Amino acid sequence: MIMPFVKGKSGNKAGKPKGTVNKTTIDLRQWINNFIEGQRDQIQKDWKELEPKDRIVLFEKLLKYSLPTLQATSLTTDFEKLTDEQLDLIILELKKVNHG
Repeated sequence: MIMPFVKGKSGNKAGKPKGTVNKTTIDLRQWINNFIEGQRDQIQKDWKELEPKDRIVLFEKLLKYSLPTLQATSLTTDFEKLTDEQLDLIILELKKVNHG
């Protein structure tokens, strides 16, 4: 009798648990970390030789590896549905933000 495939249930109880990182990925990450650690002095020297704008670009790229990524959110407002008082309040708050 053929059983239908159920996602998350392979039937192999000795299989890789969900969320387990691939050994190749672990090995590659370790190799990259070791390489960077061995090049620390050169990286710092190269950093100092970069133009300020290039340092900012590189810094921003490096942050992705040290800080959790925040998900973008969007806000949509149907201004037609707002009362005049609500619109006035929004305008007042925007003026505060723009004038510090």
